[in-house]
Amino acid sequence: MRTVTMSDQELPAIGQGTWYLGEGRAPRDQEIAALRAGVDAGMTLVDTAEMYGDGAAEQLVAEALGSVRDELFIVDKVLPSHASREGIIGACQGSLERLGTDHIDLYLLHWRVSQVRFDEVIEGMDDLMREGSVGSWGVSNLDTADISELLGETGGPGCATDQVLYNLIRRGPELELFPLLAEHGIPVMAYSPIEQARLLQPGPGLDALERVAQGHGVSPAQVALAWTVRSGDVLAIPRTGSAEHAAANAAAGDLVLGEQDLAELEAAFPAPETPIALETL
Repeated sequence: MRTVTMSDQELPAIGQGTWYLGEGRAPRDQEIAALRAGVDAGMTLVDTAEMYGDGAAEQLVAEALGSVRDELFIVDKVLPSHASREGIIGACQGSLERLGTDHIDLYLLHWRVSQVRFDEVIEGMDDLMREGSVGSWGVSNLDTADISELLGETGGPGCATDQVLYNLIRRGPELELFPLLAEHGIPVMAYSPIEQARLLQPGPGLDALERVAQGHGVSPAQVALAWTVRSGDVLAIPRTGSAEHAAANAAAGDLVLGEQDLAELEAAFPAPETPIALETL
């Protein structure tokens, strides 16, 4: 699988998300099998958050993958309500306990509210890194103005990534946010790269995806994933509760789209002409 460099580490360009896993929406054994199949296929980066099911997703990750912890790169997220210097430490400890591990590889501020102070976030993250509980830190759902403010703080350039909503129909970040992150050598982590399957609903967009997919002998979902990571500095974290879909997601990491493929997708899913606010789900 292609890789993305983040904090001097080579990570798989496609990892695994866990939003909504562990909440009883699908049989638990199927979700565990999907996570294990994903790791077996090379998707060793696993993203979760204390918010997901109030810790249920973290517990599922522990149950599914605890025996192969040394093979994983675990990404976790702290709620903004816990994003004080002391609050971050307590939230991290709770996540470590639910994950059954002694460290989180990458710890993110999940989103920002007005009360969140970046200096306190950075101090809390640095505390965790010094004690070995966290390998690196980053942010999620931060748009251009917030990223600019963060980078202006002492220690702010230590931010490893910005995890944002990005896919074929959410291309707004390409206009201002991505160039700013690239200027500072910060790769992107894209969540919901298939728009929670809405990209696969009938319509002109799906028609274009199917045409490209037929040319490569793959599925439309795999084309959408390959498009998301095409630049080499974007890492995608699709979520699935199916072992079959997990293997297919991983295979998309090897799919290279040609110029004609990209042109067809560009025509079907054009980027906005003017900047828009960062979208979220």
